[in-house]
Amino acid sequence: MKAAKIHSTFKSMKGKMPVISNDQNILRPAYLSETPWHRNWKKAFPPAFREVSFTDTVYGQLHRADVHTPCGTTLEFQNSPICLEELESREAFYKNLIWVLNGKKFKGFRILKALPDVDHPHLADFEFCHTDHLSMIRKSELLTGRGKPKVLNFYHPELKALPLTSFYYSFCWKNPHRVWYQAKRPIIVDLGGHFLYQLKQRSQLSGDYPYLHMITRQSFIEQYIKP
Repeated sequence: MKAAKIHSTFKSMKGKMPVISNDQNILRPAYLSETPWHRNWKKAFPPAFREVSFTDTVYGQLHRADVHTPCGTTLEFQNSPICLEELESREAFYKNLIWVLNGKKFKGFRILKALPDVDHPHLADFEFCHTDHLSMIRKSELLTGRGKPKVLNFYHPELKALPLTSFYYSFCWKNPHRVWYQAKRPIIVDLGGHFLYQLKQRSQLSGDYPYLHMITRQSFIEQYIKP
């Protein structure tokens, strides 16, 4: 999995010195405004990978990446919400970026149930329902537009034989930061502990279905620091 880093962008006025753009603070040293969560993440990577600066010659900006790896991936550790404009500007500047979010600060966020392989061929004719309960509808009934499609749980004969995975999970987020659903770069949610969760979305006619892909923290870090 490729990663990339995000940084807030601030346009400098014509004739002024370049502006330093950073997700924590644009002029103060990063260590003065970082949280322990932020610092601990950066410490997982070699010093040479941390606080790497780049110059945007178009807007006269200096961007400072939290972590930039030799493979060209930038990691942005985001402890607080951002606006859509900031998200888009960072993703435009860092072409190979991965967001790492502090999920412990999310309100109303819960992991629910294990999912089957969302790309299993048998599920090509079904769509996940947008509820906290694990259920599906037939795509054919949705396409006819004749009333509400029948809701099927995973005890239904058409679905009960599907094995559940140990790495895909449904979740609920009662008060979501909706800007993250518009991100075009990978999003990793850190809830603490040994596992991380990549936020993914399954394309559906009834609306994209968000779900989580569980990975180990160790494997995520090692893919960028091993020679």
